Amino acid sequence: MGRLFGTDGVRGRANADLTPELALSVARAAAGVLADRDGTHRPVAVVGRDPRASGEMLEAAVVAGLASAGAEVLRAGVLPTPAIAYLTAQTGADLGVMISASHNPMPDNGIKLFSRGGHKLPDALEAEIEQVVAGGDSSGHRPAGADIGRVRDLPEAGGRYVEHLLSTVPQSLAGLTLVVDCAHGAAAVCAPEVYRRAGATVHVIGGEPDGWNINDGIGSTHLGPLVEAVGAHGADLGIAHDGDADRCLAVTADGDLVDGDAILAVCALALHERGELAGDTVVATVMSNLGFHHTMRDAGIAVHTTAVGDRYVLEALRARGLSLGGEQSGHLVFLDHATTGDGLLTGLALLSRMAATGSSLADLAGVVQRLPQTLVNVPVRDRLAVSESDEVADAVNAVEAELGADGRVLLRPSGTEQLVRVMVEAPTQELADGIAAKLAEVVARCN
Repeated sequence: MGRLFGTDGVRGRANADLTPELALSVARAAAGVLADRDGTHRPVAVVGRDPRASGEMLEAAVVAGLASAGAEVLRAGVLPTPAIAYLTAQTGADLGVMISASHNPMPDNGIKLFSRGGHKLPDALEAEIEQVVAGGDSSGHRPAGADIGRVRDLPEAGGRYVEHLLSTVPQSLAGLTLVVDCAHGAAAVCAPEVYRRAGATVHVIGGEPDGWNINDGIGSTHLGPLVEAVGAHGADLGIAHDGDADRCLAVTADGDLVDGDAILAVCALALHERGELAGDTVVATVMSNLGFHHTMRDAGIAVHTTAVGDRYVLEALRARGLSLGGEQSGHLVFLDHATTGDGLLTGLALLSRMAATGSSLADLAGVVQRLPQTLVNVPVRDRLAVSESDEVADAVNAVEAELGADGRVLLRPSGTEQLVRVMVEAPTQELADGIAAKLAEVVARCN
């Protein structure tokens, strides 16, 4: 069996790659690995999902797998991924399960796991769960009678999460007008309420999930509708979430993109100014633009760099006792308030900075002078084999020698799809585009 877990859980085409049988097996294995079996308490698991249609089927399988392992299941319903992480910690549960494929299209789905305290799993625990699944559960715990797990709904789950988010807002957001794009995803159930209760005037797009329209031409990977809505409403900014609301991107009043690098810089500077940035250090990934690094350096803030994936950002934050980190894609982690990336928490932090300073988003984000960057996603049959080929490595080395200290190249396989991502930064956009296109041709040729 191949590796189940990518950079963000188990993911694939629902009912083809990610079947109910696999979902049940993963849930049973996770209960066995993550729950204490000292005989003194029944394991507890929190389960949530995004609104895509296949989530109903997979939720049933996950719940069945957990209950068959003897776990008490708290079914939270449709909520953002960070809400499930928060509720896992807040309820004292042994594990949390989120059924979502995040920003992926509707036919895909996924399973994200959280350990006690609401933390994403390290590689070692994922490997242990994979080993149990691969073994066919031949030695799995099979309770019977009164020891079989029970299932109950948690209707107050969303309210608990909303109150938690509002507790992080230091002042009213009155006077700010925003458009929030919920991607027809999990954000639709709580994001408009959160921003309104924090004091902002809120217009909503992508707020009518029907099970099939999640991420369909809308959300953080399709910003066009948000730009149009911000202009139509004369809003101060737009905020875009993805299908499970663990990301946040933004657009200015003029429709310019504010990516995760710029949002991370704005939030880092705010915490630094208040003396609340632990270690005067922020965690970012290898995808962060060189312009972000220059801004942090000039402000006296150190940057610790990790591999791509908010799980690696989280690991670095916890290991080093730091408080803030994030990705260019819009995953930001505020470890003082959350155990995982939280798009709504990020949106509130950005709005709070605007309210506190009276500055526009364009002015705040303008502190980062981005080096021109191009990202090309190349579809391949075997992302690992292609990214490790000698021909690709030689092409990358040649380009890096050409750019020297004036740019960089990052070529990596996607953690969730059969893609190789080619990222190039260069002194001009034309040069970045040209180099990226040339490298993409090499990758495609090696496919």
